[in-house]
Amino acid sequence: MSKNMKLLALLEKLEYECLQGNVETEVSGVVYDSRKIKEGCLFICIVGANFDGHTFAKEAAEKGAAAILVSKAVTGDIPEHVTVIKVKDTRYAMAFISAAWFGHPAEKLKVIGITGTKGKTTTTYLVKSILEHAGYKVGLVGTIETIIGDTVIPACNTTPESYILQESFAKMVEAGLDTVIMEVSSQALMQHRTQGFAFDYGIFTNLEPDHIGPNEHASFEEYMACKGLLFKQCLVGIVNGDDAHTAGVVAGHTCKLETFGMGKDCMLRAENPELVHTSGELGVDFHVAGLMDFDVEVPTPGKFSVYNALCAIAICRHFGVEIPVIRQALLQAAVKGRIEKVKISDKFTLLIDYAHNAMALESLLTTLKEYHPKRLVCLFGCGGNRSRQRRFEMGEVSGRLADLTIITSDNPRFEEPQAIIDDIKTGFAKTNGSFVEICDRREAIAYAISHAEEGDLIVLAGKGHEDYQEICGKKYPMDERVIIRELLDGGLKHI
Repeated sequence: MSKNMKLLALLEKLEYECLQGNVETEVSGVVYDSRKIKEGCLFICIVGANFDGHTFAKEAAEKGAAAILVSKAVTGDIPEHVTVIKVKDTRYAMAFISAAWFGHPAEKLKVIGITGTKGKTTTTYLVKSILEHAGYKVGLVGTIETIIGDTVIPACNTTPESYILQESFAKMVEAGLDTVIMEVSSQALMQHRTQGFAFDYGIFTNLEPDHIGPNEHASFEEYMACKGLLFKQCLVGIVNGDDAHTAGVVAGHTCKLETFGMGKDCMLRAENPELVHTSGELGVDFHVAGLMDFDVEVPTPGKFSVYNALCAIAICRHFGVEIPVIRQALLQAAVKGRIEKVKISDKFTLLIDYAHNAMALESLLTTLKEYHPKRLVCLFGCGGNRSRQRRFEMGEVSGRLADLTIITSDNPRFEEPQAIIDDIKTGFAKTNGSFVEICDRREAIAYAISHAEEGDLIVLAGKGHEDYQEICGKKYPMDERVIIRELLDGGLKHI
C-alpha cells in the first residue's frame, strides 16, 4: 500500500504523549518487525516473549523511520527530527493505529468473533457454510487458515497480530465480502490484537483448563478473564448457557446477552438428541427449540457436535437465514481435521482428528464409544519439545478408552521419536489397554487400515489439518489423506 498518513490521524483514538518531534509528521507505513523498517515508517516497539522492540528504536531512526511509538524509555539518542510518541501499551495502540491505517475496514463488515476452549474452529466453518448457502459473502480467520474469497492463507496464530488482522479485513472489503467469522484466542484478547473495532457478535463456546503455563496464562482465573474481554468489545453476546464458567466469563459484560444449550433455561435449546449410526457414517439429530423450532441432523458425532451446530444456528438466526438453508448447510459442512471422515469401506469407519492433548482425546474417544463400535482403535503420537506430562496423560487416556492403541510419531521436532513413544507407554502402563508400537506414522496408518475389522471405528489423532511432520527444525510434507490414498493405490488390502 503506497500512501502517506499523518501521524495525528493514526493516533486519533488513543491517549499519548509526544516526547519529541511533531504529530503532524507524515508516515509511509506502519511497522512492528525490526527487519521490515523502512524510510518514512512509524516503527512500533512491541514487547514480546523473547524480544523487546524498544531495543531497536535507535536502529529504526538510523534506517529512516519518521516516528517511533514507545511505552518506556529507549536506549541511545534518537535524532530530534524523528517523532517519538509514548503510550501506555504499544500493543493496544498498534490495534487502533492499524485500524486507522487501513481505513477502519471492520466498520464495513459484520464481524463475528468466537472464543472458548473447544469448538471454535468447527463452529466458524459451520457458520461460514450456513451464511454462504444463504447468499452472504463470508471471510474467515482461524486456526487453520485465513480465507478471503478464493485466496487461502495458512495460519500462523489462531488470531493474527492486529496489523495483519486489519490488513485481512481490508482485503475482504476490497474483495466484496460482507461478513467475517473469526476465532478469537485468549492470547489475542490478552495482547489486544482485536482492539480498534467492535464485534457485532461475540460468541462463547465453553471453558476448560488449557493454555496455562510459561508464555501463556499464569492461572485459570487469568485465562477466564481474558476470554471475558470479548464481551466488553461486542454488541451482542451469544454464550453457552450450560457451561459452568459462563457467569465468570461474562462478568462485567457491556453487550446484550443470549444463551444457547441443552438446559431448559437456555434461550435457544437442543432437545431430544439421538445418535445416528449408518454404514460408515456417524452423526446426531436433535430438535431446536426456544427462539427457533425445527429438527436438524448433523453428520458428525456426539454431544459437542450438538453444541457446535446449535451455536452456529444461534449466530445465523441474526442473519435471517431460513430453516431449510440451515438444515441443508449443516449436512454439507465439513471441517478439515475435525472428526473428518475418510471413506474407505462400508465395513468400518476411519476418522482424522486434531485431538493433541489428553482433554481433547478423552472427549473424542468418549464420544466415539457411545456409538458402540466393535473396536475403537486410536492411532496417535505426541509432539517433541513439549510437556512430557501430556504424553503420560494421553497414553493413559487411550489405554483406558480405546480397545486398541497404535502408538506412533507426531511432530518429534528435536527429540528422538522413540523417547517420546516410551513416555506415552509410561502412561499407558497404568491401564489394561492393548497397544502396538510403530514408530513410522505412515507404517502405523497402513497397519490400522490393513488390520481393520468389520464394525471398527478407527481414529487417527493429533495431526488433523496439518499436512507436514516437523523433524529437527524442518517440516516435511505429510498429509494423512494423501498417505491413505497412496497406500490404497499401492495395493494395501483391507476388509
